[in-house]
Order: sequence, then structure tokens, then C-alpha cells
Amino acid sequence: MRVLGINAIFHDPAAALVVDGHVVAAAEEERFSRRKHGKRPYAFSAWELPEKAARWCLEEGGLEAGELDAVAYSYDPALVEPGLGGHEAEWEKLRTLYARRAPLMLAGALPGLDPGIFRYVPHHVAHAASAGLAAPGPGDGDVLVLDGRGESHSHLAGTYADGALTTLAAQRLPHSLGLMYEDLTEHLGFLRSSDEYKVMALASYGGPRFADDLRQRVRATGDGGFEVGRIDWAALAKPLGDGDEWTEDHADLAASVQLLLEEVLLDLTGWLHERTGSSRLTMAGGVALNCVANSRLAADGPYEEIWVQPAAGDAGTALGAALHVAREGGDAITAMPGAALGRSWDEAELAHWLDTAHVPYTRPADLAGTVAEALAQDKIIAWFQGRSEYGPRALGHRSLLAHPGNAANLERLNAVKGREQFRPIAPMVALDRASEIFEGPIPSPYMLFVQNVKPEWRDRIPAVVHVDGTARIQTVTRADEPLVADLLAAFERRTGVPVVVNTSLNTAGRPMVDDPRDALECFGSAPVDLLAIGPFVVRRQEVFAR
Repeated sequence: MRVLGINAIFHDPAAALVVDGHVVAAAEEERFSRRKHGKRPYAFSAWELPEKAARWCLEEGGLEAGELDAVAYSYDPALVEPGLGGHEAEWEKLRTLYARRAPLMLAGALPGLDPGIFRYVPHHVAHAASAGLAAPGPGDGDVLVLDGRGESHSHLAGTYADGALTTLAAQRLPHSLGLMYEDLTEHLGFLRSSDEYKVMALASYGGPRFADDLRQRVRATGDGGFEVGRIDWAALAKPLGDGDEWTEDHADLAASVQLLLEEVLLDLTGWLHERTGSSRLTMAGGVALNCVANSRLAADGPYEEIWVQPAAGDAGTALGAALHVAREGGDAITAMPGAALGRSWDEAELAHWLDTAHVPYTRPADLAGTVAEALAQDKIIAWFQGRSEYGPRALGHRSLLAHPGNAANLERLNAVKGREQFRPIAPMVALDRASEIFEGPIPSPYMLFVQNVKPEWRDRIPAVVHVDGTARIQTVTRADEPLVADLLAAFERRTGVPVVVNTSLNTAGRPMVDDPRDALECFGSAPVDLLAIGPFVVRRQEVFAR
């Protein structure tokens, strides 16, 4: 089957193409439109479809819209229960209306598409498939989905056997761990449905002194579900506005909510494991991007193996919906080949972009060595290589790189990106060296867990050590990322340090860089010393010396 997956209903609109059970392409609309998260998650924005991402997926697969066997849409309006939206129930009717009109609207955007091949996939089933069907290894195992909301639920716990999902529990709205975390995000002055990772970072600066009070309102129910009552955030810490400085109260509140989230997750996974006895858990949903909670599950939970979908947020439901429909159509599903599922350009195309921009560039004989030498000299590198990543993490394809041995590089990179200074930056390390330096879930190829930095290494790589002594690492193998492996080896030869700082190639409020124009704009507007774009190198001193 040739299945196009579509996510559009809330935020992070995306498209994915699955052909005969193989993942061909997946991309988020924000990378094309340059609007962070594609759109805001309002009911009146549900009509906005990932048209550019969908067109590119078809182009990448060499297909016309009329050649598709199915379009899988990751939301089923028939499952919306009236009244669950509370005071927003009228808005919910608008969201449902747009979902029902999506087949005709998409057909208008993709000429030749037959609206009759449209399939609605329940939101959390799409999340589940993005993990349970896409994960490497054997297809059987448990799956846990937690996010803000789907049609009428905020959670799914189930198990896969022979590629078929059995749902064992689902928490009805209004109870939602994801929405609770979004509420706190907004209370702390950040953008909800966007900046939840900032709350997770802030939690490391505080202690959970509000946890006992909050446990009266947030708790597991012992039957595979949970309750989230109304929380008076202002009684615990005053709300923060734009530009306000956070205090100990705010850090402690973040730490308290983070602890409660972890405790409920441990209860939910314990309940699920008791019913299946499986050794393997896959996870998706926005809450699964909480790498601190994931590491707590890995350390204290009942599962021997945990795999998290790298596009665990709503963008991943485009892939999950397509995989689910392909599986129901009889296709054998092949695990996703990695997160590098987006656009790429060959050498001739990249050279044309650079020539058009009239920037001087060179093609070094040893790209990895050239970049490693610049890193050893404490230069900041914009790294643009291969296919762009699917999901929110830069994984060595659209990255900013720096020397981890200079503690000032944390502040320096946060300034380059325009980020809050309490936010950490991440290390990447060869898989066969990771356990020498870090303790925790290894391998970790998608930066979805945190690891403790061994004490003897904390002074050697201070830029990537968070305030609590942890780091969110990316492990690299030569088989998957040969160029990055070469870079890490070349950097170690020059410095004795087998770790490089890796953070996303973008500035605050902007999506990750995707195409060569984005890379050149970011390079030109931020104090980056060198751009490594394909086999070519652009040096800032040469560009601005002219």
C-alpha cells in the first residue's frame, strides 16, 4: 500500500509517506513554512493542513496524489464526546467540523487525490503505532501514550502482538498530565504547547517542596488511569509574565510537578506490566519527550527495554497513522530507519545555493578534520548534513557544534540562540565511548533520556553538564552516522575529549534549519564561525572580510 499520513488537528502539522510497509519520508510543516510548530493549537486553526510537507513526501516517493491507496488522518471526529470540552465545547464543534472537511480540503491542495481514500485514525492509536510499529526489533511489546489530549482521552496503555494493538486502558478527559504540564508552562511565563521542555530544565534548579500539596490533586487511580484536579498555581508561586525573573518558588514548583509526573508514570507502567509481563515498552505522545521522566522509568520501572519515538509529539502521529493503515491493509511493517527522514540536497545543488548567495566557500579534502580543528580552536560550527531530522531533536544533521571543555560555551551558545541561560546544551558521543563518561540509559541515539555525568568527567566537559550533574546525550554509531563518527574521532585526536556539544541549528522562536537558504540565513544572522554544508565550508571571517 501507498499511504500518506497527515497530522493537522492540534499543532505540529506533519506528513509522512509509507510504501509497502517501509517509511519513505516524514517532515513537519514548520520546516517549510518557517512558523514554529506550524501553527498554534486552536480549534479555528484545525483547517490548516501540512500541504507543503505532503507535497514533498509525494515528490520524495516519486508519486502523484492519484496513485495513493490511502490517506491516514490522525484524529477521528466520530470519537469526540460532547461536553468534554467544558466552556470550549463550541470551539470543539469547529475543530470537529474541520476534521470532517479535511478530505475535500486536502484534495484541493493535492490535485488528483480521491477524497474517498481518506481514513480517520484515532489520535492515540496513531501515537501508539508511531512507537509500537516503528520501533526497531521485534514487533511485540507494550505501548504507553500520554499527551495533552486526543478526541476524548489523554492517555492510552496497550500491547502489540503480531502488529495488532490491544488497548488496555485509556484516561478520559478532562484528566490530563499533558494539559497539567501545559498549564504550568503558561503559569511560568512560557508558551504553552511549545515550551514545556523549559519547565523540565527549570525543575533541576529546585526541590519538590510542593509535592505533598499537589499529590492531593494529581494521583494514579490504581486501575491504569489517573486523576488531575484543579490546581491553584498562584497559591504556590506567583505567575510570571514576559521578562519576569523566576525565583526559588518557581523552580520548586517545576520540580514538584516533574516529580509527580514521574510518580504517576511509574504507577501506570507498573499497572501495564502486571497485565502483560512484557519486557519491552515503547512510548509516544508529547509527555514522552520528557527525557527526565523517561530516565526515571528506565531506572525504576519494570521494563528491561524502553524505546521512545523520536517524533513523539503530534508530528509523529502522521507517521503512526500511515503505519496503522498500512498494517491494517496487510503490509508487513519495517521499523523506521532513523529520524533522518526529511529533505536533503546533493553536492551540485548545495554548490548552486552557495554560488547564488555569492559567498566564498571551499571544499576541504577532510571535512571532519577541518571542522574538528575549528572546534578545537573553540569555534562555533553550523553543521548542515544529509536529510533533516523528523522530530524536535537535532541529531547531527541540522546542528550547532562547540567544544564541551569550555564552560563559557553554555552561555555563549544560549546567547547565539537567544535562549534562557538556565537551559542546558547536549553532548554527542560515540556509542562505544559513552559508558566511560556517562551513567544511565545507553544507547541513546535520539536524546530522549538523561544520563549522569561521571564525576571524573564533569570538569573536562563542563559546558554539557547540567546543574544537577546530568546530560541529555546522543550516542553515535559509525554504521548510522559515519561522518559524525569521523568528526568525533578527529576532535578527540586533537583534544583528548571524545564529546562534542550538539544543539539545534536555529535561533529562539524559529524552527530548526531545514533547507540551504535557512542555513545561510542563520549563519549570516548569528555569530557562528563556520558553516559546514555538505562537503563545503563557509568561514565567517572570509564572508565578512569582503
